[in-house]
Amino acid sequence: MEQAEDSTHPGTNSVPEEPFRALLEAAPDAMVIVDDDGVIRLVNAQTETLFGYPRDELLGRPVEVLVPQRFREQHPRHRLSYSANQQVRPMGANLELYGLRRDGAEFPVEISLSPLQTPDGLLISAAVRDVSERKAAEARFRALLEAAPDAIVIVDDCGTIQLVNAQTEALFGYQREELLGHRVEILVPQRFHHYHPSHRSGYVDNRRVRPMGAGLDLYGLRKDGVEFPVEISLSPLETPDGTLVSAAIRDVSERKAAEAQLAELYEQQRHVALTLQRSLMGSPAPLPAMDTSSRYFPARQGPGVGGDWFDLIALGGGRVGVLMGDVMGRGLEAAAVMGQLRSASHALAKTGMPPWQLMRALDAVVSELPDQLVTCCYLILDPDDSALTVCSAGHLPVLLVYPAGQVSRLPVPVSVPLGVGEVPHQESRLTVPPASVLALYTDGLVETPTSDIEEQIDALAIALEKATAETPCLETAADSILAALLPVPQDYADDVTLLLARIPPAPVTAVSARLPAQPVSVGDGRRFLHRALQEWACDDLTDTACLLASELLTNSVRHACDPLRLRLRRTRDELHVEVCDGSPVLPHARAAAPDEESGRGLALLDQLAATWGTLPTQEGKAVWFSLPLPTSAQLKQGDLTANPKTRKSGLT
Repeated sequence: MEQAEDSTHPGTNSVPEEPFRALLEAAPDAMVIVDDDGVIRLVNAQTETLFGYPRDELLGRPVEVLVPQRFREQHPRHRLSYSANQQVRPMGANLELYGLRRDGAEFPVEISLSPLQTPDGLLISAAVRDVSERKAAEARFRALLEAAPDAIVIVDDCGTIQLVNAQTEALFGYQREELLGHRVEILVPQRFHHYHPSHRSGYVDNRRVRPMGAGLDLYGLRKDGVEFPVEISLSPLETPDGTLVSAAIRDVSERKAAEAQLAELYEQQRHVALTLQRSLMGSPAPLPAMDTSSRYFPARQGPGVGGDWFDLIALGGGRVGVLMGDVMGRGLEAAAVMGQLRSASHALAKTGMPPWQLMRALDAVVSELPDQLVTCCYLILDPDDSALTVCSAGHLPVLLVYPAGQVSRLPVPVSVPLGVGEVPHQESRLTVPPASVLALYTDGLVETPTSDIEEQIDALAIALEKATAETPCLETAADSILAALLPVPQDYADDVTLLLARIPPAPVTAVSARLPAQPVSVGDGRRFLHRALQEWACDDLTDTACLLASELLTNSVRHACDPLRLRLRRTRDELHVEVCDGSPVLPHARAAAPDEESGRGLALLDQLAATWGTLPTQEGKAVWFSLPLPTSAQLKQGDLTANPKTRKSGLT
């Protein structure tokens, strides 16, 4: 050591050490300076510490003494090659280098080489850094990478693949060497190549952890060209060389197939449930004399079926029953209850039962069902008198659009829902102007978790007013209302039901006569009917109509009391004849003995009338029948509807 400071080492070129000492000793790395023959000419204290040699054991010896035995044969050739093409080689030049300590232990190193031209010739300065800890950390990282259950692909900010694990090779079918250094788009289906670089750049600019299953439909591409669904978790990695992006890729083919199978099964079950519900709900027959539009959408969340229903019932004599109900709850149980109530209410309404009585009957049905509550509203419209009879059991208010355009709620009392029991249901009789529009609906249209239902009903009224003002077509109006109230039409949380019905104008071809409950009224009524049918060009119906009307008038004179009224209506297809009296007792057919003169009137109705029925009225009851119009009479319909005299004729 002392000798090296003031003289030359035996067998070496003379190199003064002093100019380099301060610089070498201050360097953080081990510094080894060799001549162009590979002989060590100078080292620093860090070299002694790193390799375990005293300084005097290294000076003058070949540099290969610091190189593991397995590399010594090739090392002189590499050293000579560097001397011939001398240039600075920085640390971390992607070379796997190792040093050899005095005790024979190998350790990984990084070496930076720099040529030094001196008066005595070329020297090479080697800065040697022990990277054992970093390599150990890298080894642990690689072990973790290989132990990961998912394919891991690490790319730089340019999208070049820097690192993959064995699961990546297995998943995509590539060898590791076929991926490293390539763009990550090699793993992306061709149809996404146009968009993927911009998405990748966007992630690098706004890097954040993106977990698996982030609501994206992603696909990978195997080496054999097969696409498969994947989920990808992205994580940014900040390194001294820039940002890397780690992508954990998971094949979800089996899960997607299972999800598709479950979705198909769910749709099958939903289809069965909806088919059952629609069969229970039924489809009301169209009413030619009344303009209506209805919408029903089952819930898209949960079981998808519920207890909403509506019905339109022709009650005879031009009267129409309008009914809407909602069984509280969801699922097949609610749909089954709805089916029972719909069938019961339709049958009860066909008997002519008034609204309050129908509600009482339905209440008895619901009370026998465990833990059921039902809201229901029933209206009977008599277009001849523009009269509406309404009874509501806990249902949402009915909206009415007047011909002038303003919207109001029908002023009817609302009682408790069906199923509470022992609470009377009141009905109200209102006069509504012709051409008004009724709107009935269920809570699925106006009830949301975040808004007040009263505010939503007001919003419905506004939408109803706007829609009916913009178009006379109720079908178009219904679509406009749903678009305004349900901006996301495929995400119904509850069944949605809407029914619009326009009050028809009183028929021009309708006449009535008030008669005393006396025998003479039978002949008077027959003559009144004969004159009306002549004016309406319905002479072919005169005999049958007069016969049946005489039977009804005779029954009323014998068994009923004043007031007695004969009412005639003619629609496009039918003649309606109705006899009203002051008795609430409804007639029923009986078998007449061969020698009896009475008991055959209702049998004649069954044989000769197209349809017939009875209706309770405020004064008592009404018995009606209808006859189809002959073709010739139908052809003259236009002439008769233009004749205002037919509306004015009558006995009183």
